[in-house]
Amino acid sequence: MVAYPFSAVVGLDDLKLALVLNAVSPRVGGVLVRGEKGTAKSTIVRALAAQLPAVAVVPGCRFACDPAAPDPECPDGPHDPAAEGVRRPAALVELPVGASEDRLAGSLDVERALTEGVKAFEPGLLAAAHRGVLYVDEVNLLHDHLVDLLLDAAALGTCYVERESVSVRHAARFLLVGTMNPEEGELRPQLLDRFGLTVEVRASREPGERAEVVRRRLAFDADPRGFAARWAEEESALAERIAAARARLADVRLPDARLRQIAEVCAGFEVDGLRADLVTANAAIAHAAWRGRDAVTVEDVRAAARLSLPHRRRRDPFDAPGLDEALLDELLDRTSGDDDPDGGPRDDPPGGGPNGDRGDPGRPQDAGPDQAGRGDSATAGSPKPDPEKPEAGEPDAEAGSPGTTAQEQVAGVAAPYRVPLLAAPGVGAGAAGRRSRSRSTHGRGTGSRRPRNGPVRDLHIPATVLAAAPHQHDRGRTGPGLVLKPDDLREVVREGREGNLVLFVVDASGSMAARRRMTTVKTAVLSLLLDAYQRRDKIGLITFRGTEATVALPPTSSVEAGAARLRSLPTGGRTPLAAGLARAAEVLRVEKLRDPARRPLLVLVTDGRATTKANDVDRAADLLKGTATVVVDCESGPVRLGLAVRLATRLRARLLPIEALSQLGHPRKAS
Repeated sequence: MVAYPFSAVVGLDDLKLALVLNAVSPRVGGVLVRGEKGTAKSTIVRALAAQLPAVAVVPGCRFACDPAAPDPECPDGPHDPAAEGVRRPAALVELPVGASEDRLAGSLDVERALTEGVKAFEPGLLAAAHRGVLYVDEVNLLHDHLVDLLLDAAALGTCYVERESVSVRHAARFLLVGTMNPEEGELRPQLLDRFGLTVEVRASREPGERAEVVRRRLAFDADPRGFAARWAEEESALAERIAAARARLADVRLPDARLRQIAEVCAGFEVDGLRADLVTANAAIAHAAWRGRDAVTVEDVRAAARLSLPHRRRRDPFDAPGLDEALLDELLDRTSGDDDPDGGPRDDPPGGGPNGDRGDPGRPQDAGPDQAGRGDSATAGSPKPDPEKPEAGEPDAEAGSPGTTAQEQVAGVAAPYRVPLLAAPGVGAGAAGRRSRSRSTHGRGTGSRRPRNGPVRDLHIPATVLAAAPHQHDRGRTGPGLVLKPDDLREVVREGREGNLVLFVVDASGSMAARRRMTTVKTAVLSLLLDAYQRRDKIGLITFRGTEATVALPPTSSVEAGAARLRSLPTGGRTPLAAGLARAAEVLRVEKLRDPARRPLLVLVTDGRATTKANDVDRAADLLKGTATVVVDCESGPVRLGLAVRLATRLRARLLPIEALSQLGHPRKAS
């Protein structure tokens, strides 16, 4: 299969540079590519793998040991240092979203254990990716424990396997590239921090550039080999330059002045921990090697910081990664003069370095607002919002706001807080998460059972051996292996946590529109949204006011979108409670068809008032029978009608006064 040429990719200069820096120095720590669908994220990753220098490996070694320096602890070793190696292209290994921990890290070779009676290790994808590229498409949809595992291996350069009586250590140094579409859900900030560099990519809005992208793609699809041949010269030059930069890397100096500058920049952007400093230093050294320099300059530090800091500045899970480049320039200017005494002039000469070729990934570009890698800026040290005041662009609830009628208001939002766990009853079998109990393929083992249908996916070895052991004499066993029958097989029963579909139904009518009251309601829902984010749920948002209920956000994994819709939610008008319940029932019905394994949890935020007949509300509530529901009672004041209590009884729901959410949880640091 012919890969699309790396040099033929139009634009995406920041992404090209980030990938090349990791190809030059694996210590940079990988690249996370964030962007909308259809922006050539997968194409450019596969194109880079074809440009990596070929590697020499020990013949027959499943762990791709280098014959010049074989791993002394290689499970396939010891290797003869005098043995001649064989050369092969650098591996490109793709990790599917549905992979198991065994597939990623490796596990006991069950077939040999049961048939030959020997303990043998079957390597996983981390071993296959050693000295190559490990590519994870849609990394934000990968189970968190798998992301932790592969990021640990990428950081240490070693994979440790301790399970099922197997204790193995093997080298696992690879270029880690993950791609994701933020619309499908974000990675947790703790996991974002583990990626060395991040790049935000967007399709160009310039018609000429878009036309060139389509023109080249059509030419490639029509004749892949001919198209690749036309770009062979540029591809060869790129591969040679990467190899030269790798050879030069060990000789590049990081002057103390530049190291202090890196520390100043990271401190100025208030990033947590010291990983940002280490990644920026390694990226700056790789950038200097890529540019053919023997010492790191200010421009190398700037290029590294632009790629290593945006995703580490998130102070809140709902913040989008971004970097204020004006602040970056200010911090750099504060610690350097016009010239760099350690490495020559601060700015590179025109032409972008030693090889100013077309498509040079290292060439600095003037990026416009639509170019990749220029995330939304977020100035460090900006003032915190006052919970008692409306947010910017959100007037006081008593006053109207632009784009709203005289009966509509937009209330502000205070700092979110921790909320108690709201879970669906019983045990489900949905997607892995952190909310409700479920039967899981990744949870803790709670027992064993006979396989139900199809092949055994998760063999419980001790239970299988115990089931087969009493019958070995009758089956005429003579050798070291067990004589097994299909009835002996047992699989592990695991229990973990699942993510749910949390559907918020929020009363946005005039009865909720008092400024302080609606601020309290919005803050409570935002706190619940943050809880849903951390528990890996899908969420949806329905609001009802005036004469109808509106699906403000269809069910999605992008909790950030829900938070944005909530902040700008206007209130006012009548209270069509029955319409809100009926719309919720319809959304849940459709979602059940799309994702039958994911259990719903309905969170109804209301004071129970309705401008429709009580019978209409009761009929709509009956549509939600059997749905796990929580009613958040927003009624306040000395005189209460208890309408939300009556509604919760009708829905057989858990009732929580809105004040209880903050009292049962714990205060959360303001964002």
